[in-house]
Amino acid sequence: MRNLRLCYSIVAAASGLSALQGFAQAKPQDPSTATVQVTATRFPEDPAKVPASITVITGKELTERGATDLRSALAMVAGVFIAPGGDNGPASNIPEFWGLKEFDAFLLVVDGVPWGGTFNPALSTLDLQDVERIEVQRGAAPVMYGATSFVGVIHVIHKLPGDAQGSVTLTGGNHSSGSGVVTLKVPKWAGFDSSLTADYTKQGFDDPRTQFERSHLLWRNRMELAEGSFRFDVDWTSVDQKPGSPHPRVGKVLTDEIAVDTNHNPSGAFINNRRLALNVGYDRALAGGLWSTTASFSQSKQNVFRGFLVDVSQNDPNAHGFREEVQTTDIYLDSHVAWTSVPGFKTVVGIDHLHGQGQGRGGDFDYFVNLDGTNPPGSDALPPAAAIRIDDRRDFSGLYVFTEWTPTPRLIVEAGLRLNRTDESRRTTLLDLASQDFEAGQDAHTETRFTGSVGANWTAWQEGGNQVGFFANYRNSFKPSAIDFGLDSHSQLLKPETGQSVDLGIKARLMDGKLALEVSSFMMDMENLVISQLKPGDSTSTLINSGKQRFQGVEADLRYRCASDFFTRVSYSYHDTRFRDLAFEFDPGVPTQLKGNRLEMSPYHLGALGFLYAPAKGFTGSFELNYTGGVYLNKRNTAPVGGYTTLAAGLGYRTGTWEFRLDGQNLTDRRNPVAESELGDAQYYLLPGRSVRASIRMRF
Repeated sequence: MRNLRLCYSIVAAASGLSALQGFAQAKPQDPSTATVQVTATRFPEDPAKVPASITVITGKELTERGATDLRSALAMVAGVFIAPGGDNGPASNIPEFWGLKEFDAFLLVVDGVPWGGTFNPALSTLDLQDVERIEVQRGAAPVMYGATSFVGVIHVIHKLPGDAQGSVTLTGGNHSSGSGVVTLKVPKWAGFDSSLTADYTKQGFDDPRTQFERSHLLWRNRMELAEGSFRFDVDWTSVDQKPGSPHPRVGKVLTDEIAVDTNHNPSGAFINNRRLALNVGYDRALAGGLWSTTASFSQSKQNVFRGFLVDVSQNDPNAHGFREEVQTTDIYLDSHVAWTSVPGFKTVVGIDHLHGQGQGRGGDFDYFVNLDGTNPPGSDALPPAAAIRIDDRRDFSGLYVFTEWTPTPRLIVEAGLRLNRTDESRRTTLLDLASQDFEAGQDAHTETRFTGSVGANWTAWQEGGNQVGFFANYRNSFKPSAIDFGLDSHSQLLKPETGQSVDLGIKARLMDGKLALEVSSFMMDMENLVISQLKPGDSTSTLINSGKQRFQGVEADLRYRCASDFFTRVSYSYHDTRFRDLAFEFDPGVPTQLKGNRLEMSPYHLGALGFLYAPAKGFTGSFELNYTGGVYLNKRNTAPVGGYTTLAAGLGYRTGTWEFRLDGQNLTDRRNPVAESELGDAQYYLLPGRSVRASIRMRF
């Protein structure tokens, strides 16, 4: 704590010394120097001038590092940890920002649209082919987006149709894995520039009966129309997953009665998802500014049949499972005007609305499976014990204004305010098929409140391409609590989650832009964070509001271009996440105060070291070393697990047309716990084992 307060004092003392969709597609500059971002401001701006921690990863860098999923793409970003897999299946992820690892605590945006709408980020359907860049903002987004985040934003921006380049990529790897990707610049039609990306991925794992297959099609179109630009995209994804099992904890340790690669799911278990999204937009000049309107419609259908071991014994039954069908529909509308022509001022004024409609239908069952995962029962042998229905409707509306004032060339002051109105209703029914007992309930809640942010960035020194600046910001955010349509969901709506954060830091570019450095410190207080708790007298978990938490820490990122084709990157973060007030019932009716305890699965330390050699032709190579510090597996902080190091590397050769690569992830083959299940009690998903793949790409 003394070190943390000292860091705050240093940064504070140093400080005392002193977006439009059309723009969103702007081409970035050299990744070692300045790029543009639109996530924080809605207009393109140098991240070094924004009073927030923002990292931009270009699509070119992703290709050169062989990064094809979210974990590998963000492996070198300071303060970010991506846990692969989780309750949503092996194709999904659970991102961690600022030490908080929750499936909905961050915001996922794709081409300006919240990906997952009013419910939860649709991570299993995220595809990183034909990406222009990924913008990663650490901290809340309380002004620009209705489905906000508390700890971070991941914004994936695809290439413009006119910028698409034709290519074909084929990949093969261990565990019978493979993929194929085709990107085409479609001939111009009816005035539209058009591109098409189609890809298929099959990924296997060490765990038996565990894999996923993803098929994806993205058709992008853009044309000049009536002194403006009209665009529409069609995005379709099919994901078929065979889920693995989390590893149970017994007492203070992960039990050794169960082998690491064991699957306790019923035979034929699946998590299948079909998602179709249509995005339409129009941009044009208006009243001295640029007016941009985006509308999006998406529909998703998920079918689930899976189970969890709930008793590490040979007792019958020792496992609990469920069947469920979840359908969600999301509609997003945003219209805003950005004025950048007035000297010294940039202003965005807008309105948006998110509508979500979801329903879940299913039932649960008990079953028996051997501890080694053999002889699992099939679907025909597992009739449901109950019929459960969940219906939820959500509407999030907002009016927002954001202004950036530059009183001097070296000082930028910004402020944003958003008026939020949220309206939600839920209805649930439960029919016990054995006793015919019937339960029904419903609830509704409407809330109107302001959120906002204020910040400043001061360039203390600038000479040519070199500069040193300091930034500070304050953010106040809230959002309705999450719903995952689990069969344990109850009709009563949870309280909205709220957060207040302060972020201070320094940004520097030195050696004519070859070296970029950012160091920041943060502190955030949250209330009503949604967590899972074991249901009284049951073996499953339910979501509840927790009390108060504090997140604080320091993050540092250094990027250095050693030569024109050789880059290195170092990042480190220290996260101290603790409960400030939480009376948690480990046993029914017996609350335990957890004040001062660290949040489970939140490491103190994260570190990364990477090298990239990427000439235009010839041999290429990459090397990435990641350290994840020790964590507590439980809220009582009685089950510690030590830290570990993973290694990823790639080697390739390319000409102007062809590229050959060999890439490996988790080459140290670590199988440490990376995420806790919110469906099964005291169960943890492990880091997937070593993965090696070879690929060939042809550009045309």
